[in-house]
Amino acid sequence: MEFCPECGMMLQFQLPNLGRPSRFKCPACPYVYYLDKNVKIKKNIHLPKASVDPIFTQEDIMNGQKIDGHCLNCGHGKLVFQELQIKSVDEPITKIYWCLNDKCKHTWRED
Repeated sequence: MEFCPECGMMLQFQLPNLGRPSRFKCPACPYVYYLDKNVKIKKNIHLPKASVDPIFTQEDIMNGQKIDGHCLNCGHGKLVFQELQIKSVDEPITKIYWCLNDKCKHTWRED
């Protein structure tokens, strides 16, 4: 992103047209910045995916409150849940459920 040094507006990229090279043009004032022919604009930039640590470990899950209920995925009758304050304090607590069926292990939440 480039900004106009005259008025501070975000510059708009314009492709070459009728012999005019690529340029950045300000939509609010007459400022124009022409790009060199050696400059290449990349449209697809692949960013590496950052690793994310889980909020709950397997030990946290097994230490949660075990309840009788039905899994939304497989219908198994035993669940574990944890309560977590995700939103602001004046919002209700979020409950995260895990199915105890070893083949399913479905996870869902109720806000």
